[in-house]
Amino acid sequence: MLDIAADLHQWSREGRDFAVATVVRVGGSAPRGPGAALAVDTGGTAIGSVSGGCVEGEVYELCVQALQDGRTARGRFGYSDEDAFAVGLTCGGVLDVLVTPVRAGAPVLAAAVEAAVHGEPAALARVARGPDYLLGQALLVRADGSYEGTLGRRPELDRVAAAEARALLDTGRTGSAELAEDGSGCPGGLTLFVECSVPPPRMIVFGAVDFATALVRAGKFLGHHVTVCDARPVFATRARFPDADDLVVDWPHRYLASTATDARTVLCVLTHDPRFDIPLLETALRLPVAYIGAMGSRRTHEDRQRRLREAGLTDRELNRLHSPIGLDLGARTPEETALSIVAEIVAERRGGTGTRLTGAGTPIHHDAREPLPTSVDP
Repeated sequence: MLDIAADLHQWSREGRDFAVATVVRVGGSAPRGPGAALAVDTGGTAIGSVSGGCVEGEVYELCVQALQDGRTARGRFGYSDEDAFAVGLTCGGVLDVLVTPVRAGAPVLAAAVEAAVHGEPAALARVARGPDYLLGQALLVRADGSYEGTLGRRPELDRVAAAEARALLDTGRTGSAELAEDGSGCPGGLTLFVECSVPPPRMIVFGAVDFATALVRAGKFLGHHVTVCDARPVFATRARFPDADDLVVDWPHRYLASTATDARTVLCVLTHDPRFDIPLLETALRLPVAYIGAMGSRRTHEDRQRRLREAGLTDRELNRLHSPIGLDLGARTPEETALSIVAEIVAERRGGTGTRLTGAGTPIHHDAREPLPTSVDP
């Protein structure tokens, strides 16, 4: 439900009651993943989506029912071979949906929505499978490990659930955990669904060139917090990059060494000048970030690899470099090049191959990749 936090926050401020349906499990091919949500208020207004259209009508009715009877419920939707026109997913997947009524002022859910809107790291943990009296019970877990709410007034269960949620929050992932009703960590009668609200992932673009202007727009479209860094103040200007969140005039390697990065950060090196590239990539390839790409020809790439080896980088570190940057789309313009770069970033994050779907026989929807390890070769 945190993917529609901005709208839910507004509804909460207006004192509206609503019901929210959240995808808590996906099987097979499905258009949207865990955490996708659709909400309906008492006036019948709907926001969000759980399936891109396949089962929205049926989920809408479940939300209306939850508002009427005040009960949390689960629904399962899947493709039916017997009746292709039955309510189901024509893509062949299965969705499990948790439908929760939310009364105006519900403290835990309201606090979770507010944290998401303000970019504060927090995890919302709800019972997605278990006894009826626990279904939908919620905890909000903060980055410091503190939490509010309860899963049924069982302190040990709350403590273990908070620890599981905190572990997912540390990686910025949405996921599930299996617990026993007595609070033991052994898989038992409860499934905990945990949605994590974390600040937007960073994209740092090095090199204030024409291609960077288009890449900044594409990065913003994908939800990144985008920084442009260049040592030349005449190029790193707000007039050239009106869409960038931050503009930094500094030597790229010096800025990268001093700024905060994490396992979701993507670094795009567009300078293709050894004076900037080599010291920058020496630093970048030793950081546990999600993606590192560098622009340049294949000849430039070979020279860059040689220089980096001479600087002491290992084969494992060099294998993390996407160079030349982007997927082969035949791109020519800055906008087309930006599309090829962000396509590679998405493929890296989602485990895609970058090949044509037509005739490929590969899965359309991939599980998200685990975050990169937090250690690299010395």
